[in-house]
Amino acid sequence: MTDSGFVAVPGGSLYFEVDGDGPPLLLIHAGIANLRMWDPQVPALAASHRVIRYDTRGFGRTESEAVEFSNRADAIAVLDHVGVSGATLVGASRGGMIALDLALESPDRVDALVVVDGGIGGYESPAAVGEDEMWEEVEQKEEAKEWDWLADFETRWWIDGPGQPEDRVDPTLRTLVHGWILDNYRAEKEAGTPQPLRPPAGDRLDDLSVPTLVVVGDLDEPATVDSCGVLADRVGGRLEVFEGCAHLPNLEQPDLFTELLLEFLEGVTPR
Repeated sequence: MTDSGFVAVPGGSLYFEVDGDGPPLLLIHAGIANLRMWDPQVPALAASHRVIRYDTRGFGRTESEAVEFSNRADAIAVLDHVGVSGATLVGASRGGMIALDLALESPDRVDALVVVDGGIGGYESPAAVGEDEMWEEVEQKEEAKEWDWLADFETRWWIDGPGQPEDRVDPTLRTLVHGWILDNYRAEKEAGTPQPLRPPAGDRLDDLSVPTLVVVGDLDEPATVDSCGVLADRVGGRLEVFEGCAHLPNLEQPDLFTELLLEFLEGVTPR
């Protein structure tokens, strides 16, 4: 049975869900989704683990005021609320960056780290060269509140993959994620102002000492593919490349992703 509720944090209220019992996992969603993106994994994970997930500020059922805040502190607040001293962090995309930052800032709270198609704070990938004009247009569309254009663009970029045909993925999955993106834009939720980790992750990867798994889809944007390779190499982590996947392999190939995650977790010693 799912336990759910809200965690009071400075200037906000974080919605969370908990399933199962066992070694704790904290799942942090991508910036084009919400905690529902982990639905395909939760039943299998909850059979042997305590699965904790939440909506970050600006997403899902979480509410925030226009305040400065720390994504790392929010994650710790969720763990504290459910009585967990340490957990394995599993983060996708933006959630992967949050998880990495948290593992560096609060290593005593982290048993292991799984980054799925995530970047590295402070690291500028050479593979991103030439994209400035594209992202400037995206910013202009955001200022103009052209939500439909933005949802279409982000679906093509993140779900289809750069240069990939729109019929590459299951249309049901494509429609699902497009709906998450569009609904979130239309909600115009206050997200607050996240305070970055200082020094950034890119300058302190040598400090990471927990078992680390890095997962990336080979059809993701080049900068993300590069960042994942750099992360795994710098921290001595395990790199798994999902062929024929873009930004969210846990949704494109859910069974394979879940199998990989469970296999990795077998080697993790919880605190």
